[in-house]
Amino acid sequence: MTRPSNTRRLVDPDLLTLLDAWPQAELTEAMLPALRAMGRLPMPELAPEATAVRLDARFAPGPAGAPDVRLLIYRPAVQTGPVGCLFHIHGGGYVIGAVDAQEAQHRDLVARLGCVLVTVDYRLAPETPFPGAIEDCYAGLAWTFTHAPDLGVDPARIGVMGESAGGGLAAALALLARDRGEHVLAFQHLIYPMLDDRTCVHPDPHPYAGEFIWTPHNNRFGWSALLGRAPGGAGVSPYAAAARAEDLSGLPPTFIATGALDLFLEEDLDYARRLLRAGAPTELHVYPGGFHGFDFDSSAPVAVNARRDSLNALSRFLKSA
Repeated sequence: MTRPSNTRRLVDPDLLTLLDAWPQAELTEAMLPALRAMGRLPMPELAPEATAVRLDARFAPGPAGAPDVRLLIYRPAVQTGPVGCLFHIHGGGYVIGAVDAQEAQHRDLVARLGCVLVTVDYRLAPETPFPGAIEDCYAGLAWTFTHAPDLGVDPARIGVMGESAGGGLAAALALLARDRGEHVLAFQHLIYPMLDDRTCVHPDPHPYAGEFIWTPHNNRFGWSALLGRAPGGAGVSPYAAAARAEDLSGLPPTFIATGALDLFLEEDLDYARRLLRAGAPTELHVYPGGFHGFDFDSSAPVAVNARRDSLNALSRFLKSA
């Protein structure tokens, strides 16, 4: 299918400044060291409550034969009684991204929600293909449950969250936790999650999704790096690509949000549909005119609404679990 050339007209006008400022690049393996070495964006001015959030680093025992897993732990300045916990997994197409890149967002979430947030420094592909990243995430999650009393966390209110590849890992982690039966998650919170390697080879791709930011080329690159082979073939584990799971029963309440122009639109819609059919309470949001990462815009109403909906869902999850 030939992709239409007028997708830009569908972008929310308030997002065009962000879109034009966002670097466009076709990923290659040679680019990864430079991308990973780029400095973190300057920390925006934070509210006093967010500045006061406590930040510590810990290490969880790694998977068998692998290094220990670094965790960053954010806690409220004042914490009375057990609170809920967000176990966060960063995005980056499985090949880039950093555990400390969202410090401002994490501090703000902890201050607003009065929760603990643990975020995991998982190993990246292609140096570490599947199952390295998901096993690192599981090791971090297991550590969080084990140390819940020390963290002042209610183990009945621990859920997973992530964006893009982090959302894909969060969904896979929910499946892995369900299947291993050692820890029970209270919720999964998935922001434009990267769930299905078969999107790379779909015979009828969405004509308007995926032109911006995370493109079909980059998607194929990310999945190939994670899987160690071309995406879309037989035998891909659901712990690598959550959409491959045949059975979605027994998964926790779920929040899924994506943009209408995001490459992951249809795989996210289908995952939400299947979760609902499997009996998982699922809240789904699709934001018109939104491309991958649109919610990073600080002022566009559609981005403000997306962050509001996300925060409200997290608040409900943490209180009701």
